[in-house]
Amino acid sequence: MKVEDFDYYLPEELIAQTPLENRSSSRLMVLNKQSGDIEHRTFVDVINYLNPGDCLVLNDTKVLPARLFGEKEDTGAHVEVLLLKQLEGDRWETLVKPAKRVKEGTVVHFGDGKLKATCVDSLEYGGRIFEFSYEGIFYEVLESLGEMPLPPYIKERLDDQDRYQTVYAKERGSAAAPTAGLHFTKELLEQIAAKGVHIAFITLHVGLGTFRPVSVDNLEEHEMHSEFYQMNAETANLLNEVKQKGNRIISVGTTSTRTLETIATRNDGKFVAENGWTNIFIYPGYEFRAIDGLITNFHLPKSTLVMLVSALAGRDHILHAYETAVKEKYRFFSFGDAMLII
Repeated sequence: MKVEDFDYYLPEELIAQTPLENRSSSRLMVLNKQSGDIEHRTFVDVINYLNPGDCLVLNDTKVLPARLFGEKEDTGAHVEVLLLKQLEGDRWETLVKPAKRVKEGTVVHFGDGKLKATCVDSLEYGGRIFEFSYEGIFYEVLESLGEMPLPPYIKERLDDQDRYQTVYAKERGSAAAPTAGLHFTKELLEQIAAKGVHIAFITLHVGLGTFRPVSVDNLEEHEMHSEFYQMNAETANLLNEVKQKGNRIISVGTTSTRTLETIATRNDGKFVAENGWTNIFIYPGYEFRAIDGLITNFHLPKSTLVMLVSALAGRDHILHAYETAVKEKYRFFSFGDAMLII
């Protein structure tokens, strides 16, 4: 299967630059994964497609203000650093621009020396491992210096940083938001729970590997970056019970999907309390063992995320849905509209 098989035409003006004032007022395309039939709704209508006994699974990761702007200690040259993943202690895997300015041993200062980073290793694609030094608590220093790491296709300034967090964000560690969850308000979640739908939380810290362009022609040769996930016993027991009773598991976002599928695949279709690293790559031909439906946004052409939704609903159905979304002027990507695949 070729990467080109997952391309589609997207006019640039359909890329949403800012979030809507009301989170749940975005549009919702409902796609029947069996027939390919499409309905056009508003996101609050999602409650009508959820049944008592179903379980909605949300990723409670919290985005770090992970973009830092600093200067090299020796030359004063400007450097941008994006934190991707905490390794151990104060060592972080990062993405650096311009990478050619930063070699092993390079020291970068942020906030007039409030935070200092020494490059200890070089990785591919502009990746660097930094060891940070500071006084006080790292995350408090980061909160005072860092900016929210919005995707490169968003050119507008985000006035309210909380709009790039879900209302249930809790476990800090992500380099990007699980954007399907941005549509939910606390009120909508309360209404869904009152209907008898279970709400469960898992954690997957989103790295940039999920969004990294596929640089090979054949899908089978692409390797995903690893991302950290965790599921507690309460969620595992609930999900097993939902499955046993024949009710549906609806994941919110591709990150929740990848976590659920990783755990179910490793445990013979069951859910267990565990944490670890996953580099699962889901594309057509994959047999789903965990989820029955998915709430997601509209994804970049030729991305691994388009491949994942194509695995669930079929490539032809997805490409037709995207063609329809363009025709109907849906808003695309992180701050865009949503799709429910059931």
